[in-house]
Amino acid sequence: MIKIPTNVLIVDDEKDFVEMFGLRLEEAGERVHRAYSGKESLDLLAKEYIDVVVLDIKMPGMDGIETLQEIKKRYPIVEVIMLTGHGTIETAVEGMKLGAYEYLLKPADVEEITTKIEGARKRKEEQEERIRKAEQRSLLRKGGNVY
Repeated sequence: MIKIPTNVLIVDDEKDFVEMFGLRLEEAGERVHRAYSGKESLDLLAKEYIDVVVLDIKMPGMDGIETLQEIKKRYPIVEVIMLTGHGTIETAVEGMKLGAYEYLLKPADVEEITTKIEGARKRKEEQEERIRKAEQRSLLRKGGNVY
């Protein structure tokens, strides 16, 4: 079976973690981008095609919850997986309410994370397909071909 690589953006202020986690995801066949702050992730999202963001919650400056809010405001279809070593029920609930696809605690198993990334990418693709179909229906109606 051919694996379709997911364009993943890892956002965490712990550089060693980002590098090691990125290497593991690349070994699993994903295309990995790296950012070390919320602002850097938003700058990168403006330039690169990203399917899924794996986002730390506790970061200096713009934290993960603020970054999630901004990602969903600017790129509502991009899926976000919250990954943290400092999880609380409150941040988990807040993250899910803001549209996060999943909330995981460090250390997380790479196989579990890759499974979640695959699920997030599929959900994004389904959403994109629904948007394409809605746009097609809209164009047909404008052309007068739908009765």
